[in-house]
Amino acid sequence: MTEIQRIKVAVKALISLGIAKNQEEIGKLMGYKSKSSFSQVLNSLVPLPADFVDRLCKLDRRLVKMWIKNEQGNVLRSEKESNQVYIENNIEANSVEDHKEERYREEKGIPLIPVEAMAGFGTGDVQIMEYETERFIVPTFKGSDYLIGVRGSSMYPKYNSGDIVACKHLPLDTFFQWNKVYVLDTEQGVLIKRICKAQNEDCVTIVSDNKSYDPFELHKSDIRSIAIVMGVIRLE
Repeated sequence: MTEIQRIKVAVKALISLGIAKNQEEIGKLMGYKSKSSFSQVLNSLVPLPADFVDRLCKLDRRLVKMWIKNEQGNVLRSEKESNQVYIENNIEANSVEDHKEERYREEKGIPLIPVEAMAGFGTGDVQIMEYETERFIVPTFKGSDYLIGVRGSSMYPKYNSGDIVACKHLPLDTFFQWNKVYVLDTEQGVLIKRICKAQNEDCVTIVSDNKSYDPFELHKSDIRSIAIVMGVIRLE
């Protein structure tokens, strides 16, 4: 993998972490005034600026500069190694409706939805108000889009049946952080599983923490909606 290819992976990682919505916004955060000027760098149409990787890594401490430069280690540090950087947002304002939704979520809390609503919520086909039963205000989970209940024992001891996990919705072309727990809506139903790299680049490996459940590969085309688990609420 070339350095520019690793930079593209790092950009996707930042988008999946919620630092920006898309490649254009990453460029704006790095000081590029136009979409084309940033795109030219990523497509090797102009020389890579000497400070490009440094500026990219300043967007979030979890990015590993040595991986981008020399492919040493992983693209992201673990949560124990680094705390998230909160940066000033110099991106153009979102639409009025986006602001209303964010303000509503902060004032009213994060909606708890049933498992069967996850797919519709992720694609926008289902209005959350049709399903919500309760809302929870949990400052630690700021940025989460919804809460969902855990069913079964496949993720024990990480999660127990009855636990509630906070989820952040991600685009289908998201960059997976290997070995992290995601909520996936698939042809086989909704899965709360650990996602690992598969030998086939078009697939991911679905892993349960409970060793009684065997891992299996899932083709990415079978995934209809993706969310990363931000945290858990557990009742004793």
